[in-house]
Amino acid sequence: MKGPGFDVDFFMKEALKQAHQAYNEGEVPVGAVVVCNEQIIAKSYNMTEKLQDVTAHAEILAITSASQYLGSKYLTDCTIYVTLEPCIMCAGAIHWGQLHKIVYGANDEKRGYTNYSEKILHNKTKVVAGIRKEECGELMTKFFKDKR
Repeated sequence: MKGPGFDVDFFMKEALKQAHQAYNEGEVPVGAVVVCNEQIIAKSYNMTEKLQDVTAHAEILAITSASQYLGSKYLTDCTIYVTLEPCIMCAGAIHWGQLHKIVYGANDEKRGYTNYSEKILHNKTKVVAGIRKEECGELMTKFFKDKR
């Protein structure tokens, strides 16, 4: 998807669509999209249950897909939009991929990387937090409430 009028809100809505897909499949509802030159080049959602893989977080899967699409392990011109603050594993992957920017919705008070150190990200990676924070957080809350 590419064209005029695409902004952080548009791309976060796309990440939310992925989170809703995860929710519908019984996965923790986190979605991610990777954008390069205002075009979505990769998208994913948590698939840890489906794949029986604890590393199958939305960010990891989206980064892998974006790297394959671009034919590069470095994503220096890319932004990742994710509905929940990345955990330290995902923040590490964002660091190693050298993504230009991360935009996330809700904070993860328990497992988010900022609980440990904001230095986990690459020093050139910009961070924008809180985009559609309430909507992203409400989906997480609903998921875990439904599980109880």
